[in-house]
Amino acid sequence: MKKDYYAEKLSSARLRKVYDVASPRVRRYLEEEIRFVLDRIQPDACVLDLGCGYGRVLERLASGTKRIAGIDTSLESLKMALQHGRGSFMLALMNGVSLGFREKAFDLVACIQNGISAFKVDPPGLMREAVRVTRAGGRVLFSSYSEKFWPHRLEWFREQASHGLLGEIDEEATANGVIVCKDGFRATTFGPDDFRALASGLGLTAGIFEVDESSVFCEIIPQGTELSHTEHAGITEETGR
Repeated sequence: MKKDYYAEKLSSARLRKVYDVASPRVRRYLEEEIRFVLDRIQPDACVLDLGCGYGRVLERLASGTKRIAGIDTSLESLKMALQHGRGSFMLALMNGVSLGFREKAFDLVACIQNGISAFKVDPPGLMREAVRVTRAGGRVLFSSYSEKFWPHRLEWFREQASHGLLGEIDEEATANGVIVCKDGFRATTFGPDDFRALASGLGLTAGIFEVDESSVFCEIIPQGTELSHTEHAGITEETGR
């Protein structure tokens, strides 16, 4: 798949349609992801949304803080966010592996909805840059899909394909968390072990969370702040090393 698939075929209004056709269960997954991030934002925090698209998540995160920025590689999506978005935020045309921000500029950096895989960039480079621009004691959040969400995710992608937003699903090649379309699109995921290995390779400690049996979150707290083991409604946390 071309690296610019999203920018060329799933930007602005077409990207918005992806979420418009989502089932109630998928909408719940999307909402729980945002809630997880909002719970970690302080009112005075400076937040960065990696891959903000047309502003779907950006608008919600803006409600939890006074300072927020969003970056994306699609100019059309950013224009849509600027024209139709509500709230106060900064937008920039930028690639997540080459951020034009100074070190430790943000209190929280979020890359959710499987951006770690969907962006089709170097995952270590993406995580390294996110950590670079996050202050000591801040938070870096990446999310992907839980294995338990596979049936709902697959049905959502089939729905997208039926509306012409993706190519026809290659049912024979699609399995085990990997969705393949006949136009070359290929969607993969990061599981808990993948996130742990990625963080460990960069000398980082990762906290792994499963949210609502739909998302897997990887949380990095720069400069080695320890994470504890806790469990609470809908969220299971375990410390990875």
